[in-house]
Amino acid sequence: MAKVVIIGPAHPLRGGLATFNQRLAKEFNERGDDCSICSFSLQYPSFLFPGKTQFTDEPAPAGIKINTVINSINPFNWIKIGNRLKKERPDLIIVRFWLPFMGPALGTILRRVKKNKHTRVVCIADNVIPHEKRPGDKPFTSYFLKSCDAFVTMSEKVMSDLRLFEKDKPAKLVSHPLYDNFGAILSKQEARNHLGLPATEKIILFFGFIRRYKGLDLLLEAMSILKNSAHPASDIKLLVAGEFYEDEKPYREQIEKLQLVDSLILKTDFIPDSEVKYYLCAADAVIQPYRNATQSGVTPLAYHFEKPMLVTNVGGLPSLVPHEKVGLVVEPNPAAIAEGILRFYQLGEDYFIPHLRSEKEKYSWASLVQAITKLADAVTER
Repeated sequence: MAKVVIIGPAHPLRGGLATFNQRLAKEFNERGDDCSICSFSLQYPSFLFPGKTQFTDEPAPAGIKINTVINSINPFNWIKIGNRLKKERPDLIIVRFWLPFMGPALGTILRRVKKNKHTRVVCIADNVIPHEKRPGDKPFTSYFLKSCDAFVTMSEKVMSDLRLFEKDKPAKLVSHPLYDNFGAILSKQEARNHLGLPATEKIILFFGFIRRYKGLDLLLEAMSILKNSAHPASDIKLLVAGEFYEDEKPYREQIEKLQLVDSLILKTDFIPDSEVKYYLCAADAVIQPYRNATQSGVTPLAYHFEKPMLVTNVGGLPSLVPHEKVGLVVEPNPAAIAEGILRFYQLGEDYFIPHLRSEKEKYSWASLVQAITKLADAVTER
């Protein structure tokens, strides 16, 4: 039995990182390890957080020890937490890295821990080069990466970015596991009844935080093309489910300008975990019209709920979505997205289901745990 600590967001912080960390801790514990999470008492100063709240009202996950102790902006706290973990001597620390802002705090904590000459550190890098650039990105990232022994990435793009900083340390590309902790698949009828959506209309889903790189504006342009098309499948509704993480005014103005009000269903508040299954199961397909991407947490959600995907040909998305099998891959422009949506309805949702069920078998949490432990063992042997 190994003593494992995951450093990263967890309950009562909300969002995909927290959900991932909690599910990963569960997998370690179920295989007999002693795994806890070291989370943030202060993750972002409020002026840096783009959403309405960083916290969830939902209950804490059962059976997982979460220590809410890291203050991302207090260097004295970093030293204190680092010294505490150094004394606790975990066999393995798994640290999440998604934003250069976290580099100084996490890098300092890990440097203190590694003074015990025992603990191995494996980083799961969600991003190395961020989607939105800010001053200090490179030095903060470099400082953090130097404190790690090995790395897991979940897309080729992030692996390529990592190798710009760390050329020789062990690293492995692992598929993002499926989010299987949001409940079982529901019938489309049940999901739509719960959300108050029309039972028989064509509904496609844009899911997740709304930021420029995710291309919702491109999808709105595509919806305008569809609305003005004579194609029989042009009467499609777009369900937008997720909170604005930037100024929503340009989107509202675009919707008015394109006269799309009747073609949209806007649910632009944060979607709590208990409601996620209804949105995924209510849709015919999930649309990811990203301008750029590393990987996406929406993709494993779609796999779990067996929903076909339309993704743009950017970053790691095409490798996760085999074209005309589990979904469609199109170029990141409105005309191509509109054409892809029509192609989806031409093929029909049922066409994709057998491929989805076959492909999703690759994405297990056990595979991720095995990859992490093998990397940690390789560090020990060096």
